[in-house]
Amino acid sequence: MKKTQAKTARRSARRNRIRARVIGTATKPRLAVFKSNVALYVQLINDETGTTIAAADSRKLKGATTAERATALGTEIAKLASTAGIKAVVFDRGGYRYQGNIAALADAARAGGLEF
Repeated sequence: MKKTQAKTARRSARRNRIRARVIGTATKPRLAVFKSNVALYVQLINDETGTTIAAADSRKLKGATTAERATALGTEIAKLASTAGIKAVVFDRGGYRYQGNIAALADAARAGGLEF
């Protein structure tokens, strides 16, 4: 197995372990994070009905570094959640390590008013 395939397989296994425990409801949806080579994507998901309540990505946000764009994305998703009437969420880091851009996004969302 090539190195990239092995890394993807390990992340997929971590993601499945997390997803088995983390479940979003209408009052406390799941804040799911996906990280590509280009951007960060977040969604507020109600797993009971399988619907997305709100979504945002970092492609159109201003920032010189990816950490600055992640911080802006955290505040953006916190604003979208407050307009939808959501105050508490369950954080789904998607199998990624809780450091760098993921941690910056989570800290900015907490500062924006979301409770994890």
